[in-house]
Amino acid sequence: MVIKVFLASSSGSTAIKKKQQDVLGFLEALKIDYTQLDIASNEENRMWMRENVPGEKKPTNGIPLPPQIFNEESYCGDYETFFEAKEDNSVYEFLGLTPPAGFKGEEGEEEFERGEEDLLSEEEEELRHIEEETEEPVVEEQEEPVSEEEPQEEPVSEEGEEAED
Repeated sequence: MVIKVFLASSSGSTAIKKKQQDVLGFLEALKIDYTQLDIASNEENRMWMRENVPGEKKPTNGIPLPPQIFNEESYCGDYETFFEAKEDNSVYEFLGLTPPAGFKGEEGEEEFERGEEDLLSEEEEELRHIEEETEEPVVEEQEEPVSEEEPQEEPVSEEGEEAED
């Protein structure tokens, strides 16, 4: 049995690229044999994938996006169902494969999870950078009124002292 991963080698979508890398990296970490079938450069692959994704699994526009995963001719699922199987530690079942003898899902996933954490930390770093850019002007605006209020308080206290004299 050969796992077939339909992907787009020249996708302009960063999300699709990350999903494809996620699937391939996980299969490699578990040492599962698979074949990559490019739908961007091979019309036969594209048509076969579109025709063999079950109707209920197709998006509303009817065109399934990569990655799509098959075990030979049998449809396994898309990225979302793959991700759920990974989270549930049931990837072998998802792929229609028998786990190797002595397989403990957590051990097989450990190496992949480290790579996934690296990917997540890059995304978190980008988000922090974006948040910092948007927060900096707000912080500056907050600091200015505070510094303006201090000089305003001094004249008020002086006036109060003059009124008492």
